[in-house]
Amino acid sequence: MLSVTPEKKNKGQANDADAHVGRRIRQRRVWLDMTQAALGAAIGVSFQQIQKYEKGTNRVSASRLQELANALDVKPSYFFEGLPDENKSGERADAKNLDLPPEVVEFVSSEEGLEIIRALTRIGDLKVRNRVAMLIKSLGEHDW
Repeated sequence: MLSVTPEKKNKGQANDADAHVGRRIRQRRVWLDMTQAALGAAIGVSFQQIQKYEKGTNRVSASRLQELANALDVKPSYFFEGLPDENKSGERADAKNLDLPPEVVEFVSSEEGLEIIRALTRIGDLKVRNRVAMLIKSLGEHDW
């Protein structure tokens, strides 16, 4: 009986790396407060195509990745940062191995989390930023 290798089985279909690149495209686009339509116009594709890239359902070619990097003002390597990879022990080297609680990863990836992080990073005065963080912490300890 012939066995099908993973490469042949998934040929033409997006994989985990494609999904990761898509998430990184979305994170950067949202961080820049750019719509899918605006990003699509910047690189000459429809917003639907941007949706497919972001969901990881369509692969991004090398030339398109360069166009996206230019439009999002990052290096192409940005899209691969944090890419889950197999380490020597066979464990996945992703957010789960960074000892980040799932709620932190979920919050940082959310629209609300990005808005809060964006606003906090715009506060140039470290003392003010720390006081805002203390306020948020105290509000979180309150029983609403």
